Amino acid sequence: MCTMIATQIKIAGSGKGANGWFTLREANVSYDHPFEAPFEHALNLDFVNESMGVGARVAVELDVESARQLVATISEILAKAEAGGYVTPGTLTAR
Repeated sequence: MCTMIATQIKIAGSGKGANGWFTLREANVSYDHPFEAPFEHALNLDFVNESMGVGARVAVELDVESARQLVATISEILAKAEAGGYVTPGTLTAR
């Protein structure tokens, strides 16, 4: 059964696809059936630039534990960067 749990956020960054690097503008985040990963459900991340068409996409499908570890690790790394004075709080927003 499909969960229909999905959202899109605006982001700023770069991704590398089949045709090289491109600017990322959106991330689609869902918990639903994966296309490739061998799980009934997965956390699915699609980093995209919709204005560039379907080729401007980097997709990731993670099991629940991997997704939770990734979220925790990202939070830890950003906290260390902020504590070290490398990141000004509030600057991690999409342009």
